[in-house]
Amino acid sequence: MTPWFIATERFDQSDARWGEYIAWSGLEQLDEVVSLDGSLCPTVLPNIKKEYWNHIVNEDFMLHFFVDLDYLRNETADIHRKNLLCVFRNPPSHPSSQVPDGFEFIGYDLVDKDSSISALTNCGGFPKAFSNGELSENGLFRTHERSREVQDALRQQYPTEHHADCHLWAIFRCQ
Repeated sequence: MTPWFIATERFDQSDARWGEYIAWSGLEQLDEVVSLDGSLCPTVLPNIKKEYWNHIVNEDFMLHFFVDLDYLRNETADIHRKNLLCVFRNPPSHPSSQVPDGFEFIGYDLVDKDSSISALTNCGGFPKAFSNGELSENGLFRTHERSREVQDALRQQYPTEHHADCHLWAIFRCQ
C-alpha cells in the first residue's frame, strides 16, 4: 500500500468559524478538525500546476494528493499554518510500516466518494451508524475496526444519502 500526502488548512479554535461550527455540529469534544473534508480543511495548494503532474495521484477527485513527499514539502515550505498529512485510502488493516518517519497516527476519517465531505464531522451526524461522542478530539475514529463497522453501517442504514458512501482514510500527521 502506497502512502499519499496532502497539505491541508488547519481548522481549530483559532479559526473565526470555529464557534459557529461547534454550535452547529455539537462536537464539543473537538480541539481541531483533522480531516480530508475539502470544505472544512481544504488543501493549501488548490490550483493544480502543470509541473505537479509527475508528483500527484493521477486519478479523478484525487489530484490534490501527492506521491512525492519531498516535492510537497518544497511546495508548502512557506505555508506555516497547515497540516502535512500522510494518508491511506481504504487500507485493509492499520497501516504502519509504510508511514515515513516523523508522522504520527491521528485517526480514521470517512469521506464521501464524490464530494470530499466527511461523514464524521460535516454531515450533522448519522445516529443509526455512530454516536458523535465516539469521535476523538480531532473528529476521527481511533481504530480501524470501528471505522470499518461505521463505513458498512452508513451504507446499510443510509442507502440513499450520498455522503454515506465513503472511503475510509487512515490519517497520519507530520509532527
